[in-house]
Amino acid sequence: MFKKILFVIIALFAVSVASGKTLLIVGDSISAGYGVDISKGWVKLLEQRLKDKHYDYEVINASISGDVTSNGAARLPALLEKYHPAVVIIEMGGNDGLRGTSPKLIQQNLTQMVQQAKQHSNVLLIGIQLPPNYGEQYLSRFTAMYPAIANEQQVALLDSIVKNTGGNPDLMQSDGVHPNEKGQPIILNDIWEKLVPLLGKPNKL
Repeated sequence: MFKKILFVIIALFAVSVASGKTLLIVGDSISAGYGVDISKGWVKLLEQRLKDKHYDYEVINASISGDVTSNGAARLPALLEKYHPAVVIIEMGGNDGLRGTSPKLIQQNLTQMVQQAKQHSNVLLIGIQLPPNYGEQYLSRFTAMYPAIANEQQVALLDSIVKNTGGNPDLMQSDGVHPNEKGQPIILNDIWEKLVPLLGKPNKL
């Protein structure tokens, strides 16, 4: 009798483990938690919300401060092969923009990443707002990239990770680029709205 009960417990545990999914985040310093306590960054807040809402996901944060889209496109295939994520969040391009990289080249790199990810995963593409001192023409071309990619590749889009924090000194660090600790829950709420349709159904209680 004991052996039968033990077998059932092991079987149930195996089903539980097998049913878990992976959410992969490939981003730059904003997703890596630059300048804030990692435990209070939007990625950690996302992990907690997934648990609270009964979504069985392991979150893998492969974000690197200072990373650019060419590096992201180069390292993404290995990440996809390793983790087989059900959902991929791509939050990149800001460092390219700060360096004045051609929007055409950034768009090519991001498109490559989206195409790689969407073969087996749901994809959320997240854009970024650059500071206003880059000139109207460059900013216009840069900002237009993200909806163009999302529309062409038919993936979900959050137009800017700082859409409700950027420009607000109470929510941004002194550099004006990175959200502070108070801005992290706002970022999460913006992302969550776009992410939920990609997650599937939560586990039943």
